[in-house]
Amino acid sequence: MKKVLALALTLLLVFSLVGCGKAQREIVNITLSTEDAEAILAAAGITLPDASLVEAAGKNIKWFAWWDAFHNYSEDEVVNTGFWTFKEKYGCDIEWYECEWQYRFDDLANLILGGTPPDFYPGHTETFPSQCIKGMFQAVNDYIDYDDPLWAGVKEYVDTYFALGDQRYMIVTDASFDRVCGYNRRVMEEWGFDDPAELYYNDEWTWDVFYEMCLDFSDPDEDRYALDGWSYDASIMRSCGQTVVRKNPETGLFESNIDDPSIERAATLIYDLSKNECMYPWWNNGWSIRNGGEGQGLKDGLLLFAIAGTYVFTGTPESNRTFWGEITENELMFVPMPRDPNGDGNYYMESAPAGYVMVKGAENPEGVALFAACERFKVLDPTVVSFDRRQLEEKYLWTEEMLAMWDTCYEIANSGEAMVSYGDGLGAQLASTVSALESNGHSQDAATWAQLKESHTESLIYYIDELNSTMQELS
Repeated sequence: MKKVLALALTLLLVFSLVGCGKAQREIVNITLSTEDAEAILAAAGITLPDASLVEAAGKNIKWFAWWDAFHNYSEDEVVNTGFWTFKEKYGCDIEWYECEWQYRFDDLANLILGGTPPDFYPGHTETFPSQCIKGMFQAVNDYIDYDDPLWAGVKEYVDTYFALGDQRYMIVTDASFDRVCGYNRRVMEEWGFDDPAELYYNDEWTWDVFYEMCLDFSDPDEDRYALDGWSYDASIMRSCGQTVVRKNPETGLFESNIDDPSIERAATLIYDLSKNECMYPWWNNGWSIRNGGEGQGLKDGLLLFAIAGTYVFTGTPESNRTFWGEITENELMFVPMPRDPNGDGNYYMESAPAGYVMVKGAENPEGVALFAACERFKVLDPTVVSFDRRQLEEKYLWTEEMLAMWDTCYEIANSGEAMVSYGDGLGAQLASTVSALESNGHSQDAATWAQLKESHTESLIYYIDELNSTMQELS
């Protein structure tokens, strides 16, 4: 749930990296009640070190990203309790170096080469291993002790998925989940569909049911499509429990998983959805989703499912009403992706690390480690967890049912072997090949899985071998 809170915050420009001036946004300081503030600091005093014992106290750290995950710019936003603890307990702050998403790595490389690197960057899978191999980020072994009880719960996760040899490259504050299947209950009822949440709890939320809903709902002549968004096809692929490329937990190397029959079944589902025009036609809209925003058309009955991260549901009640429907009328709900009816009977959620990577040459790595400890603390401490849960209820009007479903998704993602998809972290050429295999639903002329394999298997194997060779040289 901490990932939800972090990604909910809007943007503030502190520094411009691209040379063009932008208006500075005003930070709003949201104060906590005396009771809440004292409770959080008392809990922090048990888990975190005293300010007099840490060298990083009183010093700022520099955050490089296309959004500010920490400060508030409206009274309607939640408070990031990890950042709040970092400020209140240690007298530190975070300076935001804003970048534009499409230029993020170019701008970061220029700062590193110029001798003025920021300290940390979002801990997304896109950073590992390719950007670590390129020297953009540094190992965190000297700053994060994963044998400490504070970090022990994520040690195996980091060692398995974000390490090169004995060098760990990710500060993971939590292992959460990626996308869910959002919907509007009123629209479901109007169409006579069963509520997906009820189907899930009855273990009846399967690809077959999902597919029939999509078929019944979609009508291009009425501008009505069951699916739209940036990555719904990849999410359908991963609901089978496998990824096209996986990191072998035993060898630490990447391997092709393209011949797994469950992946072929998922690919066939995407092909059928595409051929039956259940997917919003990007190619008719400048290769973009409807109006450029996830969930557009959901409340108006033009979109059936919004497959996205739960952070999109953390707007104000007014913004939720604009995109999703009347949250106060219990219209907004989400469920895990449906399961494969011919699979092993389990539901699957893609694992998504919450945390940070440390920039190569960071000026204040100890400060980043101290802040990360505050972020890890808020995940584990029941006092802070309860407060953050209450924030979702009071600020974003999440219902107990939504909170319970969030817990369910979290449990699914953390049961069994984690399913991690590295995306751009595989390097441009391998990532592009994987995307061609997974993004069939965004194609004007969808291909069968056999056709996709014939076109891309050779290059997939070649680029995997190339990546593994480079990793072995470094580990």
